[in-house]
Amino acid sequence: MRIALVRQRYNPYGGAERFVERALPALERAGAEVTLIARSAQGWGGGSRKVVLADRFHLGSWWRDRSFARAAREAWIAGGFDLVQSHERIPGCSIYRAGDGVHRNWLEIRRGLGGRTEKFALALNPYHRYVCAAERAMFEHPALRAVICNSGMVRDEIAAAFRIAPGKLHVIYNGIDLEQFHPRERARLRAATRTELGVADGETVFLFVGSGFARKGLDAAIAALALCSAQFSGKRFWLVVAGRDRQAARFEGRARAAGVAGRVQFLGGREDVRPLYAAADCFILPTRYDPFPNSVLEALAMGLPAIVGRRCGAAEVVRPGQSGWVCDPADVAGLADLMRGAAAAGAGMATSARACAENFGIERMAGELVALYSKLAPAAPEKWVLS
Repeated sequence: MRIALVRQRYNPYGGAERFVERALPALERAGAEVTLIARSAQGWGGGSRKVVLADRFHLGSWWRDRSFARAAREAWIAGGFDLVQSHERIPGCSIYRAGDGVHRNWLEIRRGLGGRTEKFALALNPYHRYVCAAERAMFEHPALRAVICNSGMVRDEIAAAFRIAPGKLHVIYNGIDLEQFHPRERARLRAATRTELGVADGETVFLFVGSGFARKGLDAAIAALALCSAQFSGKRFWLVVAGRDRQAARFEGRARAAGVAGRVQFLGGREDVRPLYAAADCFILPTRYDPFPNSVLEALAMGLPAIVGRRCGAAEVVRPGQSGWVCDPADVAGLADLMRGAAAAGAGMATSARACAENFGIERMAGELVALYSKLAPAAPEKWVLS
């Protein structure tokens, strides 16, 4: 079977890329030939994996996405692939992985958060109009045979917003390597990493991992940290931030304004975040909208309890009070209470956190993907099974 994967900019840090990298070995063992169609392909594997570069001249985000969509369609038509799985909103693909959720829903949240000027700018921005139109055209296109939803939240949002047969919507939760992300790694790396970060024994470290700080609620985490610090002056709380954002300086300014700049560390993107999971006492992602971030499962697998936003797909798997907590990012006082509870819990939730993650191993995810591909390509050879 020949499968085309479509991702405009492939890089090793993105959630879609991690999904692909974790599924590829099982697909290749099952006999698949996988080709990436991309504008750039940083970190794409070697060997038998092929790449078709679809990079055309563009100016601005609207032209960029539109030109790539045209080039990608031309590439997959010319390639004669059995299945085309797109991670971009491009009408005409056979499979779409809705890793970014529903754009119109995120816009509604942004409009609710912003002032009058931002609402006006969002309404006039041609890029958002293009994305919403492409999103609808893709979900309602007759060529679309399946949508991979990484949470029940995303499935329900798509079903409510578009004319699409419910049978096309398949929930396949993200999968992680349970050996790579394991509590023993936390024990091995913890002391050295905390020393590197300048964290003393008895101090509580909250770890934030993700790019797109506004959507993922970093401002709420900073405000809650300041509230915790003000109420518990004798106990030191840290917030470690790993991820990239063009407006990182603005969030650094928020930390200074809140009086906690000395206890918020911005580390930028990290290819290996395991040392940071090891150093932390609790993972925090008070995201305002997130289909299902891989980072939550990684943290849980390392034995780290997680605080996640209620409009995060990972809220479906976190057991409040056992493996973590679910918060409302708008309720800073409530988030601060959860952070204080996490500090008091200490390492007592590590076993429950790990047990939660063990339901989401990479082989489970890969097996569900192979089963879906098998249904979509009935002429596939008998070897098209997970080995």
